[in-house]
Amino acid sequence: MYTAKGKADKNSLLTAHMPLVKRLAHQMKAKLPPSVEVDDLMQAGMIGLLDAINRYEDNHGAQFETYAVLRIRGAMVDELRSNDWMPRSTRQNMRKVESAMHELTQQLGRPPSESEVAKAMKLSLADYQEMLGDSGGHQLLYFEDFHDNEEGSDSFLDRYAVDDEDPLKALLETDFRQAVIDAIDALPPREKMLMGLYYEEELNLKEIGAVMGVSESRVSQLHTQAVARMRAYLKELAWT
Repeated sequence: MYTAKGKADKNSLLTAHMPLVKRLAHQMKAKLPPSVEVDDLMQAGMIGLLDAINRYEDNHGAQFETYAVLRIRGAMVDELRSNDWMPRSTRQNMRKVESAMHELTQQLGRPPSESEVAKAMKLSLADYQEMLGDSGGHQLLYFEDFHDNEEGSDSFLDRYAVDDEDPLKALLETDFRQAVIDAIDALPPREKMLMGLYYEEELNLKEIGAVMGVSESRVSQLHTQAVARMRAYLKELAWT
């Protein structure tokens, strides 16, 4: 992959790392709604790979693949953000779920059950679960969480002294990481196990379903609900 002068050959790097783009695209697609096309992620990832190749220097201090992964994933996230893949109505629904969870947790002193959340939202259990299924891909953090929300009040991330220049780095340097760990610990046992299988063991939804003895769609519902619980927990922590 190097020329006679020892410089990395760009075409060779591109060809050698195309499978990496495909793998990262499929990993990200598994965590997103069906409306997101894996081909769109791969196209964005290729742009990220080209950017990495053009920017990388032999003395960069990191292996090229490590550097490329960051650029590829970043390009895919930018693509998702620019296309606003989660409809506005879906995010509004999930804010209502988070609000209901917050209020019920305050009243009950424990995480509310699905049926309790559904009742508080004046929905049947089936309709509530369908809402969760339609909201697959709900995230712990959104770009707009780093700024004022739609209602004009301060973002719950303001507590963590977010730096606009590098918000994710700023979060990791505060107590936000521990807050996320505490939020996972506060989940009901079944959802806590699911999050561990998903993020620590890196199993896909189908594999998690096999472990838990439920369908893949049910795993998606439980994952969305767990994320909503965690967001409600983090908001409560920020407001206290």
